[in-house]
Amino acid sequence: MAGQSRCGNDCDIAVIGGGVVGLSVAYGLASRGLAVTLLDEGDVAYRASRGNFALVWVQGKGIDLPDYARWTMGSAAAWKNFAETLRRDSGIDLALEQRGGLMACLSERELEDRTAQMSRLHNAAPDCANVETLDHRQIKELLPEIGPDVVGGTFCRHDGHVNALRLFGALHEACLRRGIAYRPNAPVEALVQMANGFRIATPSGEIRARRLVLAAGLGNAKLAPLVGLAAPVRPQRGQVMVTEKLAPFLKFPLGTIRQTDEGGVMLGDSKEEVGFDTGSSHQVLGTIAAHAVKVFPLLAGAQIVRSWGALRVMSPDGYPIYDRSVSCPGAYLVTCHSGVTLAAAHASTIAEAIATDIWPDAIAAFSARRFGDVPAAA
Repeated sequence: MAGQSRCGNDCDIAVIGGGVVGLSVAYGLASRGLAVTLLDEGDVAYRASRGNFALVWVQGKGIDLPDYARWTMGSAAAWKNFAETLRRDSGIDLALEQRGGLMACLSERELEDRTAQMSRLHNAAPDCANVETLDHRQIKELLPEIGPDVVGGTFCRHDGHVNALRLFGALHEACLRRGIAYRPNAPVEALVQMANGFRIATPSGEIRARRLVLAAGLGNAKLAPLVGLAAPVRPQRGQVMVTEKLAPFLKFPLGTIRQTDEGGVMLGDSKEEVGFDTGSSHQVLGTIAAHAVKVFPLLAGAQIVRSWGALRVMSPDGYPIYDRSVSCPGAYLVTCHSGVTLAAAHASTIAEAIATDIWPDAIAAFSARRFGDVPAAA
């Protein structure tokens, strides 16, 4: 994405982070008439966005925090309008399908545990998505290719998925058309608060911004303390595989298996605490493949065309962190690991909160103050 700033190296607000989170927030801010500069570290970044599974997912979110269940549900409900607005602004169709999603269980115990979790979540947040428990026969009616090892599962009609590359491209193009100044290969070398805003030093020059949004994923851990905030995030690796293009057989995405609109099947089911290692391993990939074949035996003959490892951005409890700084007014923090699901909320509610500096109750629960000894936020 190229383009020139409407105000040179001075802007109303700078967004640090060029992934789905940063792009969504920047798009929402520009849509509200602000002059925005977007700083992207480039391919040296860990880029959680390139490892995402492209799900718009509700079921199971917020089991320990009902506020997150409501937040996720609100974003998922806004996704259809978000996708249509992005299509109009970018000319790119995101291939959104939001007809429901399934989690398959391979044992009666697994099904009982998952049903109990969904029931507990529904009791804590009855205003959120309803999740149905299905037996093998019911799943077979929805997905005829399901394997005999699947005893049942849970289904939520609010779940869905998109084409991840189209989403990323549409956000870039829409930001360009909204006049955002995009600065690629611009890691932050220094960040200083001034009397009237912030000065950001990058290899390609200095940016002066009246306000600032930190949306740099794992990079927020180092950037946040510079403006009186805290981002206690860590990397968690997930490994993903994609098969050759197959004839359509998967009408609904599963939490760990989805067929893209182009025919390839994505498989991903690992959560690894390995630091900043973005590699992949035959052992983990083999486990993912074996599970997928149990769920859909037809995958046993599919060729794998690509595999990779990517790092999720995880807070201590797995939920987002949204904050604004007291010691450095005008600095904001936006970080999460569900950037696709929450893109609609980031472009609307979060962008509006930052644009107006009015923090709504819907995001108050996600301050880093919940972790204890961190800088206070308003």
